[in-house]
Amino acid sequence: SLNLTPLLKVALLVLLVLSRTPPASAFIPFGLGAAAIGAAGTGLSYFKGAFCQFSECCDSRSIPGDIPALQASLQRTLFGQHIVRQHIVPALKAHFSDQSTSRKPLVFSFHGQPGTGKNFVAEQIARALYREGSASGYVVKYLGQADFPEAERVGEYQQRIHKEVQSLLGRCPRSLFIFDEVDKMPSGVFDTLASLIDYNSFVDGTDNTKAIFIFLSNTAGTHIADHLGKLMKEGRLRDDTRLSDFEPLLRRAAYNMDGGLKKTNMIDSHVIDHFIPFLPMEKAHVVKCLEAEFQRWERKPDKAIIDDILGSSISFDRTHGLFAISGCKTLEKKVAMAIN
Repeated sequence: SLNLTPLLKVALLVLLVLSRTPPASAFIPFGLGAAAIGAAGTGLSYFKGAFCQFSECCDSRSIPGDIPALQASLQRTLFGQHIVRQHIVPALKAHFSDQSTSRKPLVFSFHGQPGTGKNFVAEQIARALYREGSASGYVVKYLGQADFPEAERVGEYQQRIHKEVQSLLGRCPRSLFIFDEVDKMPSGVFDTLASLIDYNSFVDGTDNTKAIFIFLSNTAGTHIADHLGKLMKEGRLRDDTRLSDFEPLLRRAAYNMDGGLKKTNMIDSHVIDHFIPFLPMEKAHVVKCLEAEFQRWERKPDKAIIDDILGSSISFDRTHGLFAISGCKTLEKKVAMAIN
């Protein structure tokens, strides 16, 4: 039999009585009723606290929001993306602040070529904010054509997104939604989502103001590279470029180019808070990625292997001759093959 404490026995007894007693006759003498109900409340609170010590709950234990850990991790492991670090960490810090008076979710749109770190950063955000990381029940990830493959079913996809987002927010307002490969999603797929991420958008009492939405897209990756190359040619240092140099370009490209954000009312309604550019990687950044892979294998970086990988596997853009076409995307497997 279950080994229940007296307090929990009282709580369960009261709940059983209340559940089986018709409302009109549900009268408990005041002295006994208050004591019993008080004991029941205390018992249930204790039970919930004990349960959440071992299972994931929508609380500060399961969702610590460790922004300092994220900041340190990005500083140590993210190369060539000063704009990303400058804006993502402060935005998350403000969103998780006890003094936050936000009237809407925090919404990012990450843009850049493959291998520049979009997924890498989204994964690190999930890992820092949630005890279970991306495996958390409060983190949901949708993947381009895998989840939304057919343009003619866009109405069905709209309903699915709206229903699933609203359902998870009902369970935990502090949820994270990641939409990857947005450029491969059909146009219009997010049109019903806009109503859930707008200001003061409470649907059936659902609180959306604590949630985070991240959209990842290769859209405008070439535009970012061309604009950065132009700025550097004019004498600007890469690390002196700012978000304002790229954000208008990203907003226009996302709205006009094929993909899930094309002509979306999310851009029309200005509910996307930050369009974040992931800059193309230069040779020095690729070398740092290779060295980090060696360290992950607990091996000292081997210059000969690094030079061989750079010479045989890394291609640079034809326009500027500066930027690695695939960034750091394929380096994990290259290093693993070289040292095994």
